[in-house]
Amino acid sequence: MFNENDGGNNIVIPFQHCLMSSEIEEIRDNSNIVTHYKRDLIFRQNTMTSHIMFVKSGFVKVFKSGKNRRASCLKIATPGEFLGLLSVFGNQTHQFSASAVESCDIGYININTFNNIIRKNSEFALHMIQILSKEGLFILDKFLSHSHKQLPGKIADVILYFSEKIFNNEEFDFPLTRRELAELAGTTKESFIRTLAEFKNDKIILLEGTHVKINSMKIIHTLSELG
Repeated sequence: MFNENDGGNNIVIPFQHCLMSSEIEEIRDNSNIVTHYKRDLIFRQNTMTSHIMFVKSGFVKVFKSGKNRRASCLKIATPGEFLGLLSVFGNQTHQFSASAVESCDIGYININTFNNIIRKNSEFALHMIQILSKEGLFILDKFLSHSHKQLPGKIADVILYFSEKIFNNEEFDFPLTRRELAELAGTTKESFIRTLAEFKNDKIILLEGTHVKINSMKIIHTLSELG
């Protein structure tokens, strides 16, 4: 379920500082904010792209479904990030799906309005190119990690991802289920749980339910680098 807010006129998009006041007004007239609740599907793989979306608040899981409906969790989108730009500019259909990890507000911008501003505003367009490049490189790095790293390296990568990219803290709560974490690591749920327990037994981390505290960031980095 989701609710449509009436706060569209107050919408603030990423890199808004690059826009002229007339462009900001144009976006505000052609956008709205929608509240999605935990586990709501925001968009589905293979559906048509229709809007530019960004995360205003909350966490969003971006994932791709493969054969036998097996899912691969690609990333967690955080506030200030656009959603699905690779699909919007590279194809007419979404190549991934996205769902709400928790209650979140998503901004929806008319795609024609957005494209018109990109054509007129080179500085804003450059930011979009940089975002697309970073997303492509992130997916490439993730593919290489899944292909070449052993289990300890994969689990270390997941811990570092949440510690350094999502929460910026050595102590945090996993926002995903164990199955979703395994999808993010590119392994099975059973293997993920077993390796995480080994990290705990070796005193590399403290683990209580979903709560994680990293005891040795040095070891986690070493495991990640050695793969």
